[in-house]
Amino acid sequence: MEVSRLAVKDQQVLETLLEKVKEQTDLFLGYPVAKDFDYQVLSDFLKYPMNNLGDPFVPSTYGVGSRELEKEVVQFFAELFRAPAENWWGYVTNGGSEGNLYGLYLARELHPKGMVYYSEATHYSVQKNLHLLNMPNIVIRTQDNGEIDYEDLEYTISMNRHIPVIMMANIGTTMTEARDDVAKIKAILKKLAIQHYYIHADAALSGTYSALIEPRPAFDFEDGADSIAISGHKFLGSPMPCGVVVVKKSNRDRIARSVAYIGSVDTTITGSRNGHSPLFLWYTIKHLGIAGLKSRALHSLAIAAYTEQKLKALGINAWRNENAITVNFPAPSARICKKWQLAAEQGNSHIICMPNVTQSHIDLLITDLKTEMVLID
Repeated sequence: MEVSRLAVKDQQVLETLLEKVKEQTDLFLGYPVAKDFDYQVLSDFLKYPMNNLGDPFVPSTYGVGSRELEKEVVQFFAELFRAPAENWWGYVTNGGSEGNLYGLYLARELHPKGMVYYSEATHYSVQKNLHLLNMPNIVIRTQDNGEIDYEDLEYTISMNRHIPVIMMANIGTTMTEARDDVAKIKAILKKLAIQHYYIHADAALSGTYSALIEPRPAFDFEDGADSIAISGHKFLGSPMPCGVVVVKKSNRDRIARSVAYIGSVDTTITGSRNGHSPLFLWYTIKHLGIAGLKSRALHSLAIAAYTEQKLKALGINAWRNENAITVNFPAPSARICKKWQLAAEQGNSHIICMPNVTQSHIDLLITDLKTEMVLID
């Protein structure tokens, strides 16, 4: 690694950091981050201050960006998630948390007196977003697998039938990758004759590949969602966190306002937006296509099945939700958790079989677990 115009000690700082990043990237199975990407072909774009100011679908006076590619990315996901024709809109975000913030913000503007319902397995960022937006909310119990308890949801909503419902559905919870069934949620709202409601799907983890597997989980616009947020650095892979949020354009139009300074429309959470992230996502979509993305999904599912089988063969109580790439099991020792960067919560841990994970990775982990068992005996 050569870094010009830096003092020797400063260059050593970067070299040390690079080695640490390489080492830490080699061994981690506990976080949903795809590592099998190569964007060297796009490196020349890093020489320019690419900024997709404002609404990607409205021209801006700032021209150094990737707005045209961003629109293609949004269209790809709108079609993948079966959004209503000619009634979709979205943008590339800084990650799933911003996508969830946008969905909740839009829901609040449409239903100012609404009550937000979400399960106790919901990502921690949602509570922060609700606090930022000052939205009243109620936490719903979860089932043992992490999916929302539909009976508790129905009962709780029935006690507040006079209040508009804002639903936060999880399409892949953080620890167990449980998916809340949007079709079941919408059926509950119909049963209770709820007239005013909004359903946002937090599909940061499972959204992209849930649309590519059979049976297809009930999570998208045709199933009843009003907006969907995904992460781009998870299943697709990106050198920096990013995501995509897709909403119904008719809802977005009700909150848009013009901003003369940038010559665009104020419809996004942040003003200045990363112009490189849409470029990376566009490249991946074009490079892989639907067939390539589906192949990644099937690979991850196969590795997850292999992992579950290997753990069970060791006598470890491993399990996973249907068509999930997350394998759950009792947390191993702190040493193994640190080495493999395994997240742990309430005595449980998981392995997330992202597309870069291979049988060799799992075999190495299994060897470590066997060694630990021998030492304990």
